[in-house]
Amino acid sequence: MKQSRSGQHQLRIVGGRHRGRRLPVIDQPGLRPTADRVRETLFNWVAPTIAGARCLDLFAGSGALGLEACSRGAGEVVLIERAAAAARQLQANVRTLGESSVEVVRADALDWLATTPPRPFDLIFLDPPFAEDLLVPALTRLVEDGWVAPGGRLYVERGRQEGLPEAPPGWVLLRDKCAGQVRYGLLAEEVE
Repeated sequence: MKQSRSGQHQLRIVGGRHRGRRLPVIDQPGLRPTADRVRETLFNWVAPTIAGARCLDLFAGSGALGLEACSRGAGEVVLIERAAAAARQLQANVRTLGESSVEVVRADALDWLATTPPRPFDLIFLDPPFAEDLLVPALTRLVEDGWVAPGGRLYVERGRQEGLPEAPPGWVLLRDKCAGQVRYGLLAEEVE
């Protein structure tokens, strides 16, 4: 996360129609936008499927992943964020970008997943706070409760030392990589 000359934290959209755009990010403990080079790699992996995709950024925080997806042509993006201040900043950033296809929902991610999915998502970003044990429970609910569309992908990110969790039954890790203190990967259903 970069700081502007005024000392405010910012994230930069890496590609797409908002490429190079800088947006303010609140300074909140545990909030760490996914790094530019990680986002660049991730969106290279999903480039053939992002246009028109329905995306979910489950632990939105700064919104770096969801807003990047929007910039690169996703058809619909839902950002889930439990912290009120972060959700307000996300809403302000969505207004700044003028994006009507992005919805910000203030909710606890696991509580929100206890609801019925309105329609499955094509691409889901799972980048929960590293200090909390939320990745595996969220991954399990997403896969078991019909949140992922056929042919959909799950992006997972975790601290390098914890490593990535095992893929759920019937799923495979397509790609994975490390950058700094982060390990990240892309999961898909096994094709028979």
